[in-house]
Parts: sequence; structure tokens; C-alpha cells
Amino acid sequence: MSAIERRRHPRYACSTELEIEWGSEILRASVKNISNSGMFISTNDPLWMRAEFSARIPLPQPLVLDCVVRRIEPGRGMGVEFKDIAPTMRKALDEYLWKLAAG
Repeated sequence: MSAIERRRHPRYACSTELEIEWGSEILRASVKNISNSGMFISTNDPLWMRAEFSARIPLPQPLVLDCVVRRIEPGRGMGVEFKDIAPTMRKALDEYLWKLAAG
């Protein structure tokens, strides 16, 4: 089964900066694509498998999402899955995805 076949939600291409809050560190990276359940983060220094962190996407209503690393692509970045999303963040994420889908 290919990666595309395993996806449950459509992914939307984007080029958005984000901050990764990991412990007391703030790392900067960018979002390559995003879906209802996760995103691919472009970074030269990915975290390790199952590492957990908080991602902040600076939008008019900032998205703050708890994430866990599910896939690493050396030299490219990491695929992450969203953990329990608060209702207000779910609404903001849905609105952001809708805007990406509309172009």
C-alpha cells in the first residue's frame, strides 16, 4: 500500500512558516502540506520518531497544534500527526484548510 493510499484526509500544499515548541526551545520550520489529521514540516533538522511537540502556525487566528512525529525524511523534514485538537483549534484548522482548498 503506498503512502497516498493510506491517507484518510486530502492534503493541501502550502508554504507557511511555523514555530515548533519543544521543551524550552523554539525551532523554526515551514509547512509543506497539511491535512485534517497532520502535516509535513520541511526542516533540515527533524526531531525523532514519536517525538511530541507543539506547533504554532502564525495566522490571523494562530493555530496551536500538539503533534507527534510519525515519519522522517532525512534532508527533507518530518511527517507529523495532530494529537487531541481543542474545539477552537479544530474550527480554525477547518477554516484554514477550506481556504487552501478554495485556492
